[in-house]
Amino acid sequence: MSILNNDVNWDSWPLEEYLAENYRELHPSDAAVIEHHSAFYRTLPPGSIDRSVEFGAGPNLYPLMLAAGASRHLEAVEAGTANISYLRRQVAQGPDASWLPFHALCRRLNPAVPATLSAALSDVHVVHGDIRALAPRQYGLASMHFVAEGVTEDFGEFKDFCRLFVDSVVPGGHLIAAFMENMPTYRIGTASRWPGCPVDPDLVAEVFAPLTDRLAVSRIDSDPTLPDYGDSGMVLLTAAAAPQR
Repeated sequence: MSILNNDVNWDSWPLEEYLAENYRELHPSDAAVIEHHSAFYRTLPPGSIDRSVEFGAGPNLYPLMLAAGASRHLEAVEAGTANISYLRRQVAQGPDASWLPFHALCRRLNPAVPATLSAALSDVHVVHGDIRALAPRQYGLASMHFVAEGVTEDFGEFKDFCRLFVDSVVPGGHLIAAFMENMPTYRIGTASRWPGCPVDPDLVAEVFAPLTDRLAVSRIDSDPTLPDYGDSGMVLLTAAAAPQR
């Protein structure tokens, strides 16, 4: 029987193990995501987005840095208490030094990103809440990283999360996302088990095509410098929300 999002205690997310495995250094796969996303953000005038959202933020700061080049107000919406505490600490007390290489790359690829890491996070507002409860059509841009396919084993629920992601922006609003490709149920550290819904570029395109315009889907290969979670790479997406959906 598939594990659904509500079956999981997200307050028990192993924050320190996750950061150690994924974000204490800049891995090639994340550098590739940053390069892809920066090309998209460079098409947006600095400060042109009044309000944007990181859809299920987790503890990952580089999507917030990227959005800072275009957004005047960014809401990082997250349900897990450990992730919320970490995000609030990073914004209020200053980010960990391990994020500096991420910021340097974001800034090099898009000079609109604020010159310091603290400045890049200065317009971030951390929101403790369920992304499924967000009011629709309230953002000009939504960003999502490794969420819809990493919070459920059920493809129907994956599609529901993707639709909510699209519905969070106004008609024509910008969408940018990354998904783990063919991610099975996976472990972080030695014990904790977390749901995964295997998707690939064709499935992502199938889900988003009826909901969006200007859809572009691509992929990058798996990264041997990361733990073997069973995935085969990452799927990258940019689009605009369709006027009627």
